[in-house]
Amino acid sequence: MLGSVLRKSARASAGIARGSRGYKVAVLGAAGGIGQPCGLLMKMNPLVTELSLYDIAGTPGVAADVSHVNTAAQVKGYAGEAELGAALKDCDVVIIPAGVPRKPGMTRDDLFAINGGIVKGLVEAIADNCPNAMINMISNPVNSTVPIAAEVLKAKGKYDPKKLFGVTTLDVVRAKTFYAEKAGLETSKVDVPVVGGHAGITILPLFSQATPQAKNLSADDIDALTKRTQDGGTEVVAAKAGKGSATLSMAYAGALFADACLRAKNGEANIVECTYVESKVTKVPYFSSKVTLGRDGVDTVHGLGTLSAYEQSALDAMMPQLESEIKKGVDFIKGA
Repeated sequence: MLGSVLRKSARASAGIARGSRGYKVAVLGAAGGIGQPCGLLMKMNPLVTELSLYDIAGTPGVAADVSHVNTAAQVKGYAGEAELGAALKDCDVVIIPAGVPRKPGMTRDDLFAINGGIVKGLVEAIADNCPNAMINMISNPVNSTVPIAAEVLKAKGKYDPKKLFGVTTLDVVRAKTFYAEKAGLETSKVDVPVVGGHAGITILPLFSQATPQAKNLSADDIDALTKRTQDGGTEVVAAKAGKGSATLSMAYAGALFADACLRAKNGEANIVECTYVESKVTKVPYFSSKVTLGRDGVDTVHGLGTLSAYEQSALDAMMPQLESEIKKGVDFIKGA
C-alpha cells in the first residue's frame, strides 16, 4: 500500500518545477521509536527535498544512517534545544511524534503530564520559525495535544486552524485491516472512515459507511471490530510485554498522512483523509472526520453522514470524555 502511495507521490512530484526546492519536512522526536521509521519513510517520499531530523539527542547518527538511502531528499540531524530553530526554519510540514510512549499500566493522563510540556515547547518554536507549516500532531494524547498546540499558536498570534492536524490515520489503518480480515476482503481496496478522537471510546469506526460493504458481518462482529480498533494500541503494548508501543504502524500511518498533506500542497485534488481538526461537526471544538485537503491545509471539513443506531449511541457516549480531554489541553496552556 505504501509503495503505491509513494509511486503516486512520484507522479505528483513531477509537478514540482525544475530548480525549485520542493518541500522541507521536519520530524520532531526523530530518534525515537516512531520518529526513526517515520524519518526513513519521509526520506523515501519523492516530494521531500529537505528532511530535518530533530531530537534532544541521537539525531546526528540517525540522520547519517537515513542519509545513505539513495533518494533525492537532503537530510540533516539536529540535537538539543539550541538547534531546534534551525531544524524548523522554513519547513512546509512538521511531523511531531516527540514524547514518551505509553507503557503497560500507563494511562493517557500519565502521558499528558509529560508530553504536554514537550508539545508546548516544540509548537512555540514552530510559531517562531515556520508559522505557515502544516503541523501533523502524533504526540499522545492527541485529543489534548492538538488543543495545546492551538492555544500556544493563538498566544503567539500564529494560529491557523487550516494547518493544525491531529493524526488519527492509525485508527483508520487498523479499522481497514481488521474489517478486511474479518470480512474476507482485500485490505488495499477497503475504506473505513473513523471519526471522533484518538483515545479509547472516542475512536469510532463507521463500519456502516465502509466500502465495499460486507454482508457477512453480524452486529456482534461490528461491536468486536469497533472495540478492537479502539483498543489497538493496548493490544500492541501488551504483545510487546512492556518493551514498546505501536511504533512501526504509527510511523507508517504518520507517513501516509504527511504524504497526503504534501500531495495536497503540491496541487493534487480530491485528497480526503480522516483527521482531528478544529470542527463544527459536533458540539466539541475539535473532532476527527473526513477532511478534504488543499494547498493551504484544510479545505473542507465534512459531516458524519448517516450513522447506524449503534454508531449514534457510541458517538453520544464519547462526547463527555472528548470534551473533558479538549478542556484539559486548553487549561494546560491557560494555567487553569
